[in-house]
Amino acid sequence: MEEAIIKVSELSIWSGIAAVGFGILFNIPRKTILVVFFLGLAAGLVKFFLIDLNINIVLSTLVAASFVGILSSPLAHKVHHPPVVFSIPPVIPMIPGYYAYETVLSIMSFTFMEKDSQKRMELMASIFFNGFTTIFILIAITIGVSLPLLLSRKETVKKNDGK
Repeated sequence: MEEAIIKVSELSIWSGIAAVGFGILFNIPRKTILVVFFLGLAAGLVKFFLIDLNINIVLSTLVAASFVGILSSPLAHKVHHPPVVFSIPPVIPMIPGYYAYETVLSIMSFTFMEKDSQKRMELMASIFFNGFTTIFILIAITIGVSLPLLLSRKETVKKNDGK
């Protein structure tokens, strides 16, 4: 149990660091860096905790991305910056690079290298499993971040009464 807590904590810290890295790459304001770090850390904590509880990676990603989307609006008001500054960098580390890589690797092996029909069937299964996992994780990130921001949009628009 202690090993799992340490592992999830370590992965969460790396998620926060990656979120800050992407935030800096996207030129976010300096005073938002700490908030982006903690959002990335919290998103990683949620995602990896759920994965550790044997929850599917797609559902774990959806919950973590929704968590970021829900917290982005109130934090944007508190720090006086657009919600996108807080919602996008923390979810970029959730992009499924491993599954995308395995999909492309299987496609390349299937197309150019493998002649054995049994191996080709295994590669097709790998292509579909990894490809659909990639697509569903990307959809989960998109829905998880955008839906809370769209639903809370009325509260985040500052009223201008023509003054």
